[in-house]
Amino acid sequence: MIDEAAAADVSGWDFRWLEGRATEERPPWGYAGLLAARLPAAGSALDLDTGGGEVLAGMPRLARRQVVTEGWPPNAARARELLGPRGVTVVEVPQGAPLPFADGEFDLVTSRHPVDPAWSEIARVLAPGGSYLAQHVGPASAFELIEFFTGPLPRQRLARDPEREAAAARAAGLEVTDLRTVRLRMAFSDVGAVVWLLRRCVWWIPDFSVDRYRAELERMHSLIGARGEFAAHSTRTLIEARRPG
Repeated sequence: MIDEAAAADVSGWDFRWLEGRATEERPPWGYAGLLAARLPAAGSALDLDTGGGEVLAGMPRLARRQVVTEGWPPNAARARELLGPRGVTVVEVPQGAPLPFADGEFDLVTSRHPVDPAWSEIARVLAPGGSYLAQHVGPASAFELIEFFTGPLPRQRLARDPEREAAAARAAGLEVTDLRTVRLRMAFSDVGAVVWLLRRCVWWIPDFSVDRYRAELERMHSLIGARGEFAAHSTRTLIEARRPG
């Protein structure tokens, strides 16, 4: 199982490889549905950290002018394959770099799981009256799994606090109109699913490799055999903000 997962493709943002091997509850607000309702009404929309474009590819209609950004070249290439035929412009923007767009260029800015929201840049590219709609990763997400390998990470557990993110959005000049956070159960039924996910979400354990963590993986395999699964919890935050008109 470990060898199979170590050799599997982890490009893009498609998690179908985990079907039958891992599960995760979904937030009650249904981000995809919210996004599908907002996009057609936007004259111009920007999706940040789009991954391989999988979320937008599932939208029945897009904004009249749709642009996406992505910082990892393999994901950007995948986004061009998925979204290019629908007229979407894919722009590669390194993480932390300023957005290469004019002030007030977009009616709507969206993102599902942005790496690190740059609130001043989001506020800058939004048109007056424009909105930011996003689903962020919340605090201590999947930390039962991460800390199984790393040991306790008390300082890291404090990151991605939704109230701090909302305060940062307000400091950038935005009005926060919605803020909700939920904790969701994850379950892994085999150790291969863990290996695949840690290879995909490289920021969870930056030094992860099968060889480095072989002992921990074998211990997790034994634990799953005894319990039937390994359980953890993800957290998600829905945030919507508006640039005053």
